[in-house]
Amino acid sequence: MEGLIMAGQLLLGLTILVGLHEWGHFIAARIFGIRVNKFYIFFDFLFPMPNVLNFALWKKKKGDTEYGLGWFPMGGYVDIEGMIDETKDSSKLASEPQPYEFRAKPAWQRLIVMLGGIIVNVVLGILIFWIMTFRAGDNFLSIQEVNKLGIVAYPIAEEIGLKTGDKIVNVSGKEVKDFSDLMGSDVILGENVYFTVMRDGETLEIPIPNDLYEKLSDEENEGFISALQTFSVAEVSPDTPAEQIGLQPKDRIVGFNDKPIQYYHEYTELAEANAGKEVNLKIKRGSDTLAVNPTLTEDGKLGFMSAPDLNYEHVDLGLGESFVLGSGRALSVITDNIKGFKKIFSGQVSAGKALAGPVGIARKFYGGVWNWTRFWTITGMLSMALAFMNLLPIPALDGGHALILLYEMISGRTPSEKFMERTQQIGMVILLSLLAWIMFNDTVQAIF
Repeated sequence: MEGLIMAGQLLLGLTILVGLHEWGHFIAARIFGIRVNKFYIFFDFLFPMPNVLNFALWKKKKGDTEYGLGWFPMGGYVDIEGMIDETKDSSKLASEPQPYEFRAKPAWQRLIVMLGGIIVNVVLGILIFWIMTFRAGDNFLSIQEVNKLGIVAYPIAEEIGLKTGDKIVNVSGKEVKDFSDLMGSDVILGENVYFTVMRDGETLEIPIPNDLYEKLSDEENEGFISALQTFSVAEVSPDTPAEQIGLQPKDRIVGFNDKPIQYYHEYTELAEANAGKEVNLKIKRGSDTLAVNPTLTEDGKLGFMSAPDLNYEHVDLGLGESFVLGSGRALSVITDNIKGFKKIFSGQVSAGKALAGPVGIARKFYGGVWNWTRFWTITGMLSMALAFMNLLPIPALDGGHALILLYEMISGRTPSEKFMERTQQIGMVILLSLLAWIMFNDTVQAIF
């Protein structure tokens, strides 16, 4: 079932993103009087071979355009009259250009058509983040609240010198309001970052390695840091060991196999170490202490939601404030992608851990539980990432076409159709090779 939910979310997300991306090209072409022969969600052929297995799951002709849903669920396309793309070559453009063709229009109009999809993806991403921010407001856990007890340092954090109980004062000398910023892109993808921490009355500087993202990308890592927190039971899941032993909301687990525990990370570490085993728990309920002996699940779960003893701050935001904060979060996806590529090219992060294809996106991002808040958040992030990726100056991508058009506008010389065809072919080879490698890497990680 989890696999079906992952696939369903991925398919819906891609349909929205690709459909609106291609609509951006479509509407820009129509504004400038360019004929669009086809508008398809997914491909109606075996991509990238336009003459193999040509059929659509649904299609309808309206005016000059055939609208359809292809059978090959990867991307989509618009067939713009007079333009060389993955669906045609220069041999189909041997005749004299007609006024309604892409190639007959001024370079600036063709540039807008090529950037139409990217513009729509950026607008969509900002719109999603704007609405999500307006609905949820600004919710955060302050550094001051966390520093009442300090942090939990997981193995990777311990490797770089942090310890459980440390209180992080600032990042590279700058004050931080939101605890989540300690795990944000400025830290994970930053250069020469350091934490200033208080430990046993001393002030220390802990440098963050430039390859931290590489370390955190490992499947088996437990995380980086979290807030040190005492906890109680918030909710008991049905048909679980927790329900079987009569666990109730507001109960506190204070002992595990005769070992006193106070913090949530202590409980989770012991539970994972005793997965599938019968354990002895001490439960504090009001003024009573109960002893119970549940058998944990094979993945070390008891079956309850925890309620951390932390006070989260909430601020309601108006439309204007939500737009500023939401658009900032959306645009940060693009800056994060730039930082990530810089890490890859500098050798600090391996491409295999940084890049994800359809399998990786479904598994790592959307997940196996359908949650609309998570779905729209991930879809908004992917919309911005799709805009960034399409803007890369690679032939066959929108950015490659835009680069050639900028050259034409500056130099006043139009590249030959044969040149355009060759660059398109080279770009397709690059993209297909990259896609094949990413999908192979995704599959290996999912299996092993």
